[in-house]
Amino acid sequence: MTEEILVNVTPRETRVAVVENGMLQELHIERGWRRGVVGNIYKGKVQRVMPGMQAAFVEIGLERAAFLHAADIVKPVQSAERDEGGDDAAPLPPAPARPIAELLREGQEIIVQVVKDPIGSKGARLTTQLSIPSRYLVLLPRTRVVGVSARIEDEAERMRLKSIVTALAPTGSAHGYIVRTNAEGQPEEQLAEDIAYLGRVWGLIEERTRSARVGECVYEDLSLPLRAVRDLMRRDVEKVRVDSRETSERLRVFAAQYMPGLDEKIEHYTGARPIFDLYGVEDEIQRALEKEVPLKSGGYLVIDQTEAMTTIDVNTGSFLGQRNLEETVYRTNLEAAQAVARQLRLRNLGGIIIIDFIDMLDAEHKRQVLRQLEKSLARDHAKTTVYDFSPLGLVEMTRKRTTESLARQLSEPCHECGGRGTLKTPETVTYEIFRDIVRQVRQFDAQRLLVIASPKVVTRITDEESAAVAELEEFIGKSIRFQADEQYAQEQFDVVLL
Repeated sequence: MTEEILVNVTPRETRVAVVENGMLQELHIERGWRRGVVGNIYKGKVQRVMPGMQAAFVEIGLERAAFLHAADIVKPVQSAERDEGGDDAAPLPPAPARPIAELLREGQEIIVQVVKDPIGSKGARLTTQLSIPSRYLVLLPRTRVVGVSARIEDEAERMRLKSIVTALAPTGSAHGYIVRTNAEGQPEEQLAEDIAYLGRVWGLIEERTRSARVGECVYEDLSLPLRAVRDLMRRDVEKVRVDSRETSERLRVFAAQYMPGLDEKIEHYTGARPIFDLYGVEDEIQRALEKEVPLKSGGYLVIDQTEAMTTIDVNTGSFLGQRNLEETVYRTNLEAAQAVARQLRLRNLGGIIIIDFIDMLDAEHKRQVLRQLEKSLARDHAKTTVYDFSPLGLVEMTRKRTTESLARQLSEPCHECGGRGTLKTPETVTYEIFRDIVRQVRQFDAQRLLVIASPKVVTRITDEESAAVAELEEFIGKSIRFQADEQYAQEQFDVVLL
């Protein structure tokens, strides 16, 4: 498998695409006016403590107060003997929470880190269990733990890395570390460099914290291009192509310092065609905003994202297969499992996900489809959990969500329908207008009425409902004039009393 990372830089927007075997798998976007805040550390102030929710709202200088649950408040220093799996940069699972009122009080100043960007109407999610990532390690201040990413499966390598990091940790240090997946096979010198780097970063954070005011950011994560190199670049990545000379130089310097040997894979793209056009990325982005995803076999997926969950429906479409119906369904579901995994990564869909595969009778076919889904999700950087088929034939799964989905980053709710995805018909709006006319006439005195509405609605009223208008004028004893206005949406109208 060949993997390339493409970096497109413009004055106000940076985009990073991960392309595997010529197909777009991931897209990361950072806009200068709206950078994500995940990973940033702030000096905050407790605004409200809510015992019923076991949580507090904390002011950290963002548009909305951020949310801090009791379970995310740092616990006493833990033993260094504990070993952890899980995500590369994830803090350790919290212990059972004490009552929030025993942990925080209103007005208290507190150092917190953002673990989830504000999403929709929800504020950012916080933790006091800080974590500072580097190339190979994650520093866990005030937590004496040395853990190893669960994605490093070789037990001998896990023990080697754990013993090296334990030995290199500064004497008397109250800090712990998680060994990231990228550390697999790395020599002791590389890990020593990371530990020294993290020590310098933490010293600077402590210094800034002492002088910071409430709402100030005391640590900001790297910009998107640097994060992409730090988190996405592995030895099996063939090239990192950057269309900005300045950014490519900065990435080379960063890689030479923290990833010796990999800096040679970073190159400045100087082609005449835009880099994303050359690889077909722009077209893939447009397709990723559509609800339907065609499959090569002729089947298709329908993806619906809501506030509560994402649902994915699998359909055979025009695929007829070569043998019987069960075989056709099985082949379609196998292809769909691969496509679902790619779409989750590409669209950055998270939270609860329900997949409605086409019904299969054969238990072995179900097992194979689940196995294909799990195998296809293996390269996903986000943590995923897949459950077995439910009695209704649905597959439930979760995918860790820290930032907005691609659709919510690039789109906004339709101004016409308010995000419902449907509009009231001209007929429905017509009868709403008739009812409002009667309501207005009963409340206010007027000689005549003017109705302003969209051209489509006015055309329907004057053509198909002319007899109804005549009856209405006779009923209310007043004349009604209709005026079409291009600026009015289909559901919008005004009844003006003259």
